[in-house]
Amino acid sequence: MAEHGGGPAERGGPPAEQRVLFPPTFSVSEIKNKQRRHFMFLRWKQQQRKEKLAAKKKRRKEREALGDKAPPKPIPKTIENQRVYDETTVDPNDEEVAFDEATDEFAPYFNRQTVPKILITTSDRPRGRTVRFCEQLATVIPNSHVYYRRGLALKRIIPQCIARDFTDLIVINEDRKIPNGLVLSHLPDGPTAHFRMSSVRLRKEIKRKGKEPTEHVPEVILNNFTTRLGHSLGRMFASLFPHDPQFIGRQVATFHNQRDYIFFRFHRYIFKSEKKVGIQELGPRFTLKLRSLQKGTFDSKFGEYEWIHKRREMDTSRRKFHL
Repeated sequence: MAEHGGGPAERGGPPAEQRVLFPPTFSVSEIKNKQRRHFMFLRWKQQQRKEKLAAKKKRRKEREALGDKAPPKPIPKTIENQRVYDETTVDPNDEEVAFDEATDEFAPYFNRQTVPKILITTSDRPRGRTVRFCEQLATVIPNSHVYYRRGLALKRIIPQCIARDFTDLIVINEDRKIPNGLVLSHLPDGPTAHFRMSSVRLRKEIKRKGKEPTEHVPEVILNNFTTRLGHSLGRMFASLFPHDPQFIGRQVATFHNQRDYIFFRFHRYIFKSEKKVGIQELGPRFTLKLRSLQKGTFDSKFGEYEWIHKRREMDTSRRKFHL
């Protein structure tokens, strides 16, 4: 006896390839069985990827068909380009900014009246990882010297640094044998920045690292410091390095600000051709997050703060940045 009807394709329905696997109101969370829910979630993700890839191929074919008449590609939305406008964004042609730069604490450095001389120290009784990090940081910053605290308070260290013509003081703090904080104080008049440090990687922990850095003065790249606060930090980082880099060393230190996180990298580059450049990371690497900026040198008790990061008040929007 012959069966009537047939499959969905014979009855005029859509073929199996074009059938929608999930209804529009489908929610994976409604499935009670955990294994079934996980399986259906993977199938749903696979379907989403297929639909996205099909739409991408369709758009590419349309652009190829239109040729030169094709509309420009839309700019993808990111947190960076959707950033909330900051009133303190620096305009390079602003006369007020130029006047502040000519009279701030870093003016002697940028006028070539001082030569950077850096003292790097640690918290009391540093562990091996923090000691090695300080030693490697000293190979990155020219004319820097590593000394250990031996129980001295910073208020006693700073006058000694000024008497010995040091221009900056860097203090590396640690917690549970891991470097977790950095205090940078510009001498003799400040300011002092306190950073939270994370993602510290020493040279031996970096994959495909280059050979040991040479003693050549590196180039410095300061990227994306756009506000008045970020501009001050950029000038503070720049004042750690001498003015005239030795290009023969092909070494570059980068401070890249992204979403108020400052990523530090130290590379060596080589020109492979007129258009291609190869880079090799030398290390160390770390990430900084500004916690406070204080006027003058370090004074935890009576210091006057220019800026303090208050999470509950300042981090109300993911698109609001301060640097």
